[in-house]
Amino acid sequence: MIRNWSSWKRFPDADSGEAVEAPICPGVYEVRHTVSGRTVAFGSTANVARSLSKLKFSGGVANKIGRFFGRGVLVRRLPDLEYRTCAASSRSEARAAACRLLGLKQAAWCKRVLVSAQRPG
Repeated sequence: MIRNWSSWKRFPDADSGEAVEAPICPGVYEVRHTVSGRTVAFGSTANVARSLSKLKFSGGVANKIGRFFGRGVLVRRLPDLEYRTCAASSRSEARAAACRLLGLKQAAWCKRVLVSAQRPG
């Protein structure tokens, strides 16, 4: 059975030696930019803690190419990100929950766009 989302937590600074606080089990994770609220990463996995620790957000050739095409790096520093997790009892349950949550996010976004398009102005 899928549990509730954890509270938002900031990514620890790599130099401080702190670790990511996440379940070592199947689940869903979401990473967002603290200022803009933009989702940077979202997914389901067999081990949430391992997946969060392996995420890469800055530097590299891909970001230079992205800047050339007008899509700059969203995050230059890891402390600019925060994450939340949701544990599941199995990998298949995590995948199903991620699909459902993604559908809810997309529906909310479409509703938001529709409402803003109908406003006079």
